[in-house]
Amino acid sequence: MDREKRNHLVRLFVAIAALYIFITILEFTLRPTSIVFTVLRKGAIYSLVAVSMNLLNGFTGLFSLGQAGFMLLGAYTYAILTMPLSVKQSERVYKYYDCIVQFDTGVFIGLIAAGLVAALFAFFIGLPVLRLKSDYLAIATLGFAEIIRAIFQWDVLGPLTNGANLLREFKDLSRITIPFTDIPFPPTLFVFIVVGICILLIVLLINSSYGRAFKAIRDDETAAEAMGINLFRHKELSFVISSFFAGISGALLAMFQYTVQAQQFRTVLTYEILLIVVIGGIGSISGSCIASFLYIALSEWWLRGLDMGSFLGIDAPNLFRSGFRRLVFSVIIMVIVLFFSRGIMGDKELSYERLRSGIRRLIPGRRAR
Repeated sequence: MDREKRNHLVRLFVAIAALYIFITILEFTLRPTSIVFTVLRKGAIYSLVAVSMNLLNGFTGLFSLGQAGFMLLGAYTYAILTMPLSVKQSERVYKYYDCIVQFDTGVFIGLIAAGLVAALFAFFIGLPVLRLKSDYLAIATLGFAEIIRAIFQWDVLGPLTNGANLLREFKDLSRITIPFTDIPFPPTLFVFIVVGICILLIVLLINSSYGRAFKAIRDDETAAEAMGINLFRHKELSFVISSFFAGISGALLAMFQYTVQAQQFRTVLTYEILLIVVIGGIGSISGSCIASFLYIALSEWWLRGLDMGSFLGIDAPNLFRSGFRRLVFSVIIMVIVLFFSRGIMGDKELSYERLRSGIRRLIPGRRAR
């Protein structure tokens, strides 16, 4: 490893360590109900699912719209497995059915199982649909997500999914403890650790020989096949891995929301994730992460006053009313898409050198020299 790469890794690890220290400080200084934690937790969860979608759309060239379905699978798997046995045997949750899963697991086993179940479904679904291309693949995966959502509300599966009723009282973010102790784990820090590990694994995959094969398929399938790349096998691998991490993000979303219901994973959720990927830049991991936090901050925090009659110190109840936030938010998204046609980052990644050069451009004296 040369000196430049070593310095780059050192700066990266220092930045990551500083981020986690900052999150830990916030956990002990702000109120637990602060909106900042909502933005950080939900933004991190959306970052993971956006990066998993970018693995398909941006790095493999597969236009898939099934992320909401895989998130649903992960959320239900986690909730069913981690719900205490005493709750399953009572009538507090399964009022109309007898739960057939008569055991419970820990948080980490539940997260891994959520990813594995989503990956298993992706493997079998990918066998027929990955032979389709472009819009046909998008329609097929979108149809799968809607079918899964309908099936999970079916009364026949009630002993497993509780039908159309809520699943609750599983191990959410408020019930996580540090391993081998009874000390509560800081919820936001837990989400960032899990998401950080998952995104790191995706980055390592993209920079491996498999990742280079994915990019070759994206750029030119004919040339990739001529080089000896098995197109279907690599597409299936990308699809399964993307679904695995989407399942984990679905489990984290269930932990964040404290309840699980199939109606929470509608097609709109997939469109939100796709919008984040486009805003951040198709083919950029850091772009997806930045766009996720910006999207959640705008929709959940900064524009909230527009639905409450006041915004930036201006009281206008006749103008700022319920639903106005969505209108302004849509205009902002249109402006971003128009002026940043390739997204915030394009297909580039955020780096120390890029950040330093950007700061220099903003300083008049530096730019003049």
